[in-house]
Amino acid sequence: MIYVGIDIAKLNHFASVLSSDGKVLVEPFQFTNDNDGFCMLLSVLNQYDKDNLIVGLESTAHYGNNLVEFLVTRHFPVSVLNPIQTSCMRKNRIRKTKTDKVDTAIIAQTLMTQPFRRFTQYDLDLLHLKNLGRFRRKLMKQRTRNKIMLTSYLDQAFPELQYFFNGIHHKSVYAILKEAPSPDTIASMHMTHLAHLLASASHGRFKKDKAQEVRVLARKSVGSSDSSISIQITQTIEQIELLDSQIEDVESNMETIIRSMDSVIMTIPGISCLEAGMILGETGDVHRFSAPGKLLAFAGLDPSIHQSGNFNATHTRMSKRGSRYLRYALMYAAHNVVRNNAVFKQLYDKKRDAGLNHYGALGHCAGKLVRIIYKMLTDNVTFNL
Repeated sequence: MIYVGIDIAKLNHFASVLSSDGKVLVEPFQFTNDNDGFCMLLSVLNQYDKDNLIVGLESTAHYGNNLVEFLVTRHFPVSVLNPIQTSCMRKNRIRKTKTDKVDTAIIAQTLMTQPFRRFTQYDLDLLHLKNLGRFRRKLMKQRTRNKIMLTSYLDQAFPELQYFFNGIHHKSVYAILKEAPSPDTIASMHMTHLAHLLASASHGRFKKDKAQEVRVLARKSVGSSDSSISIQITQTIEQIELLDSQIEDVESNMETIIRSMDSVIMTIPGISCLEAGMILGETGDVHRFSAPGKLLAFAGLDPSIHQSGNFNATHTRMSKRGSRYLRYALMYAAHNVVRNNAVFKQLYDKKRDAGLNHYGALGHCAGKLVRIIYKMLTDNVTFNL
């Protein structure tokens, strides 16, 4: 067996090739993190039989993702190692040496002595889902911040408007404010144009009488007609609408990936492509968890333990120590499953009757959902609860 250890960095990587008896076949060499460098590595790897070769590298943020995808798509066996594994191997060395060249040999030796798993196209899909899911969360947070800012601007420019429409984050309100971001400009708008604007944005829900009420409200408003606030209103709305379209595009891409994977998780009632994509992306390869309890702990849904001397707390909160993205996805999915499955609804009602609040009961449902998902993914069986 031929072992290739690669030490990942931002600009340049190092690689070396070892045989199964520890003999160095190719001394550590440097290659750049671009197409020329990857082709240089490829020229070395092509000297060996792919069936008798394994390439190993550490999981180092995003710096190695391009190289992993480059090799996997060319059908090279690749294993992404946990840095803890290589750290243990490094501590076993007598000399305290830490260089890129030495690290390549340590990575190759880790492959020889410890179990590893090959990185596949399925893992690439999971990685893409993880990246898209996290990017979606960032976009949603940006949108939330913009919506809060828009509310504060409207409190100064037209405070009565949000109570008239029971909120300002509607297409109808946005349509008016983009053209007339102050009470004075709304009051001076032609009634026919204002009525048409409202009717088209609300798909006919708001008629001419609503437009008349809005104009009367604008004439009585105590809001400011400061042009600086008007600019902030119009540009904030444009940012919100841009973020809306970006979130929709990300969700569409996630749906395309999850449907191509044809995962059994989609058979759970109430779980959409979005939730399935977020759960699978954050979970990764489920076989890295030897028991459902470990996946539960990874999500931070396991109960915290408080014990001291003879005292042992019987009521504790969830630890919230794991992936917050996975925890969010599981709680959101559990909410939808409770609405679509009688067994989960029964568990939710039971916990509510026991005195737990909504989120406390939902946390128990999410824990049950984790155990079911673990069983489904490890045994590749559909939902039958």
